[in-house]
Formats: sequence, C-alpha cells, structure tokens
Amino acid sequence: MRAAYSLFLYVLSPFIFLQLWLRGLKASAYRKRWDERLGFYRMPVQTDNLVIHCASVGEIMAAGPLIKQLMAKFSEHRVTITCNTPTGSEQIAKIFGNSVQHIYLPLDFHGSVKRFLNQLRPAAIIILETELWPNLLLQSKQRQIPVLVLNARLSEKSLKGYQLFGSLSRSLMHSITMLAGHNQEDVERFKLLGLQDAQSTVVGSIKFDIQLSQQVRDSAKQLKQTLNGYEFVWVAGSTHPGEHEQIIAAHRLLCSKYAKSLLIIAPRHPEQFDNVADLLDDENMAFARWSARDLVDQPVLLADTMGEMLTFLGAAHCAFIGGSLIDRGGHNPLEAAALAIPVITGPSYYNFKHIFPPLIAKNACNEVDGPSALCEQLAVYVGSPEQAKLRGEEALKIVQKNCGAIEKTLNMLAPYLSK
Repeated sequence: MRAAYSLFLYVLSPFIFLQLWLRGLKASAYRKRWDERLGFYRMPVQTDNLVIHCASVGEIMAAGPLIKQLMAKFSEHRVTITCNTPTGSEQIAKIFGNSVQHIYLPLDFHGSVKRFLNQLRPAAIIILETELWPNLLLQSKQRQIPVLVLNARLSEKSLKGYQLFGSLSRSLMHSITMLAGHNQEDVERFKLLGLQDAQSTVVGSIKFDIQLSQQVRDSAKQLKQTLNGYEFVWVAGSTHPGEHEQIIAAHRLLCSKYAKSLLIIAPRHPEQFDNVADLLDDENMAFARWSARDLVDQPVLLADTMGEMLTFLGAAHCAFIGGSLIDRGGHNPLEAAALAIPVITGPSYYNFKHIFPPLIAKNACNEVDGPSALCEQLAVYVGSPEQAKLRGEEALKIVQKNCGAIEKTLNMLAPYLSK
C-alpha cells in the first residue's frame, strides 16, 4: 500500500505543481521556494532540532503560545517550524522572528522526505492537529525519530476517509510515538484506525489557551475609539468564496434597518482580498481598505491584511465565523469568545465539533442558515446590547473553564524531549 501511495503521488506531481503555479497568479509567493518543497536547501540547515509542523495560519496562531512555552521549558533544544503555505510562513516570521529556523515541509514524495530527514536529522517531529503524511511518518519510524501528534482531532468524516485505506492507516498509527487528543471521542476514532492505548492521552484543546497580549488589547482599544461613530460593529472572519456574497447581502439588509452599522470582513486567504473588493464594487457598497487606513463612514471595512484578527474582534460587538455557510467545516470561534463577544456560525462546523456545542448550549453562539437569518440575529444584538454583552461573557467563561491544555501537553512531552 505504501508503494502504491508513493507511486500515485508521483503520478499526481504535475498537477500538484500546476496548482501551485495557478495559485501564484493571485499570490506570487506560491511560485517561490519550490526547492524546499522537494527537500533541497540553498543554505546549510540546523540539525538535531525539534521540528514542529503547523499546516497554515490557523494552526500557527493556535500553537504560538504552546511553542513559546515549549521553547522556554526545553531550552536545550533548537526549534525548526515548518508549514505548507506562504501566509503561514509570514506568520511564523511575525511571531517568532529569528528565534526559530523556518522552512516548508516537503511534499510527501519518498525522495523529498528522505532528503528532508537526511538534512535536518530531527531530534523529534511534533505535528499539530492531523497532518499525517505517510512517507514522513513511516520514514521517521524507520529512523527511530519520535513522532508526537498534538492537539489531535479526527472527525467522523475524516475517519471514514482513513478507513478506506486500512493497512496504510494502521501503519500510520503505529508510526506515532504519542498522540494528545482533544477529547476521548477523538482518541477513540484514532484507536479504530490502529492506535494503541499506550500511544494516546487526552489533554483538551490548546485553542482554549488564548493569551491576549497588552499590544492586542491596546490596538483593539484604539480601533474601538476610531469606530465610535458607528452604532454597531460586527466581524465576518475567515470567510470563503460562496460566503462573501451572503455576508454582503446580510449586511445590506442590516444597514436598511440600522444605517450606522459597520461590517469588518476578513477573507480567510489573501488572494481573496481583491475578489471581495470587486464584489463590493459590483454591489455598489462603499468600503474602505484596512491597509489604506481610509475609513471615513463607509458601511464596510475590508480587512486586507493578515494576523490582525484579534484587533478587529476586540473592537466588535459580535463575530460571524466563516467557513460555515458553505460545506467547509467552520473555523475557530475561540478568539472571539476570549474577547467576550458572542459568536454566530453557519450550519457547517464539523471541524470544530468539540468547540461549538458548548458555546451553542449556553447561547454564546447562534447558528444561522443564510443572509436573512444572519441579519435577524445581528439585529437582535443591535437592539439589545445588554444581551450581546451577557452572551459574550458566557463565551468567555467557556474559554476560561476549558483552558489548561498547554500545561498538560508540555507535561506529556517531557519524557520525549528532556535531555
């Protein structure tokens, strides 16, 4: 099965690089650093590091506090952080600067992974969530490199996908040294694929361990003062094509009732910034760009930068979490909850089944199915700021109740990382 997987990947390789090239039409960084994606490096790389892999921006933002505490607790180790995307690369540089080595994780071709492991000779490989690449895991096991999977989650949908390739999935599970899961349900799904009891533990989700810096609090306070001419401010964060139109439609309805309302729309991917600007132009809806700092009294602010979501959320009355009005599985609502504002989601949040139900149960999050329902819920919060405040406080309580996963994760790592 492993040989068939590797062969299939090689057959797909022209299409993989074609996709990177096409993505480069809107984000030129996708056409750069292809040598790293194949395990070639122009400069000498540090060896014997802890290699920590975070797929993209969301994982990097969530893992930032964990990685910083890990670096402090296990300071005898140098750290290499890998990712898959240019935006993830930018975020690593922004958060960690020169304190870590950063390269792309190679594509999972047999030769690329072999070169990567030969060059870096990792002390251990730490994977955030469920980026389980077969050649990376199987070759690491052959070299006796510990593979530690943190903040692990596995949905029913993903489980069914893995079960289609039973023997390969079992080999993957046997290549994992230790897995720290969100909850017992996630761990049980991994066990159905072949993970052993001794290879797993439940620590909760590190996404609840949100640390709001003074800089974030100050920037949010400053933005809130800038926006004090608006009656109501809401954020639509991590939105995708197919959702942008619905968000704009909901805000148009809201503005017909409450003219002094502001939508801060933050597309998930930077290549969508100009597309959303075109949509707003087509809808004849005035907007400002955050990067231009040209907000006067327009009804929409296009958040066309990366890494500033906490600032926007800290200045808002509520937040809609994208990836949920289309079949995308949703995104993380906990940053909004940590800032004590209520959350709204669409019906698709299967990637965060461990997070949304507690919020919904306490009315800290409401589910809507389209523009009209979204507008109706926003209007409730416009008409009742006290209700919005109370629901936001409930959201914050849930975050506080469930924090502590970072400390448990660090304790779990100690036997594998202590020299």
